[in-house]
Amino acid sequence: MTTLMKMMMMMMMMMMMMVMMVMMMMMMMMMMMMMMMMMVMMVMVMVMMMMMMMMMMMMMRMRMMMRMMMMMMMMMMMMRMMMMMMMMMMAMMAMMAMMMMMMMMMMMMMMMMMMMMMMMMLMLMMI
Repeated sequence: MTTLMKMMMMMMMMMMMMVMMVMMMMMMMMMMMMMMMMMVMMVMVMVMMMMMMMMMMMMMRMRMMMRMMMMMMMMMMMMRMMMMMMMMMMAMMAMMAMMMMMMMMMMMMMMMMMMMMMMMMLMLMMI
């Protein structure tokens, strides 16, 4: 009986460990994703700045009105790009969150099943 108990305990511990490990992995993945997204955003901003500079340089030679028009257009384009980026990021985040949730649920289910099985075994042993 004692040995069985010990085995049960060990199994429980193992399961807990597994869950912990998975959680840690998920956290790490999330962090990495965040970092990558940040990097992408930074790069985008940099590119946009560069483009703006180029435009400015080009505009220096044009007439005033034309320059203004160009500026407006550029601004609009930038805004649109930024919006799109944000949307995409949000979508990605949401998807990741959903996946995490699903994983957790699955894990919990598995744990429950295991527990049930163990209990059954115990009962049988008792009998």
